Amino acid sequence: MSVFSYHLAKTTYANGLKTIYFPPTPENVHGLIHCECMSVMKLGSPIISPSRMLFNQVAVFAQWESEDAINKFLENDRVGKILANGWHARLSFLRQWGSISGFAIPDEELETDPASPVVAVTIARMKLFQVPRFLHWGRPVEKLVRDHPGTTLSLASIRYPRTISTFSIWRSAKEMTDMVRGHSSVPQPKRHIDAMKERDRKDFHIEFTTLRFKAISEFGTWNGRPNFISDQIPKH
Repeated sequence: MSVFSYHLAKTTYANGLKTIYFPPTPENVHGLIHCECMSVMKLGSPIISPSRMLFNQVAVFAQWESEDAINKFLENDRVGKILANGWHARLSFLRQWGSISGFAIPDEELETDPASPVVAVTIARMKLFQVPRFLHWGRPVEKLVRDHPGTTLSLASIRYPRTISTFSIWRSAKEMTDMVRGHSSVPQPKRHIDAMKERDRKDFHIEFTTLRFKAISEFGTWNGRPNFISDQIPKH
């Protein structure tokens, strides 16, 4: 069964741009099925802002044939060595909504314990002329996720001109689904569901998916902090 990974690392602007626009491929990395390389972006930041253009901070979301393939990539590959100095989590697939090209998403979906921690990844390929409208509706949702007490880590990433992604670790699946359904005990709890209604009225995207995962393990630190995932998840 395949395994997914999500990586965060800081590097030079030159290495960041090279990683984003010349990413690893299955042809040159053994055991890699697909990856998306993007620059980190602060959730909810102003549309025109340096915090939406952090090219020296890279986010990589990847699918692999095995954990051994991840280990060899981090040890031997140019991009892998950059990522090895940051933080990453290894993830087991649970569920998917929507669809996205490139990844080989399993057909079988697994039930989620509402009390267990979960990881959520969204990826969108934008319709370019819909980007202003997407940002209008999306930034309130970014702030909702960023400030939600149920998350231990949440951020966005982007690869210009049209790929946008979010990543969040939730203390429990219930807190995540409550947020999605507008049931959270936070100010303006319906921001997410309102944005989804607007998307259903007129889609922002060429492709869009939300993926839910169980964390297998995590490694390293991000912004000086380790262990974003519950202590019940083994650390190596």
